[in-house]
Amino acid sequence: MTIPVTKRRENTRARLLEAASQLFAEVGLEGASVEAICERAGFTRGAFYSNFESKDELFLQLASAVAEQRLATVRGRIDEFVASGVLTGDADPIELVQRIMDSGIDDRLGVLMMSEIRIHALRDESFGAAYRAQDQAMIASIEEIIQGIVDSGLFALRIGVPQAAQMLMVQWEGCMARAAVSGYDGERLHRAGAEALGQLVQLIIAPADS
Repeated sequence: MTIPVTKRRENTRARLLEAASQLFAEVGLEGASVEAICERAGFTRGAFYSNFESKDELFLQLASAVAEQRLATVRGRIDEFVASGVLTGDADPIELVQRIMDSGIDDRLGVLMMSEIRIHALRDESFGAAYRAQDQAMIASIEEIIQGIVDSGLFALRIGVPQAAQMLMVQWEGCMARAAVSGYDGERLHRAGAEALGQLVQLIIAPADS
């Protein structure tokens, strides 16, 4: 029987996820025990296990939430550009990508958390399989966004849409990790990621009439 998701339950889950993301970034996945997460969120272990079967399930929920929030931000930014007429044949693709990604939500703690989750996926085979499935869904969503831009006739790609989506994701994640290691945060972190994607876009996008 599926437990109904009430407003109170949603709030409990949100507080547990927020507490977990803070702890993961501070002490890593191994150091963030269920007890510590509950204490940070102000709940009991019973509240935790009534919302998540395990800490691994919570890890995946966090990764999914971060990915979905990123995509929602990017889609919203693109919709703004379409409505305002920014996306025209005269638009510079590199500048557009940088402007879109400048609206990103990542911060240094978020990058640390996602890095910890990927390390856990490397160490744990079952968790890794679940994370890969989630990662593939993320790439599919990126492909959808890119395909929409290509179909509009605004830009053409020198490579296939799946390859472009994979390359952009790898470039973004790698750059953000390096920038976080360098101590970047906030606007400086966003700018580093945007510039890295702009450099890659310069290589993979061609004029629509080429």
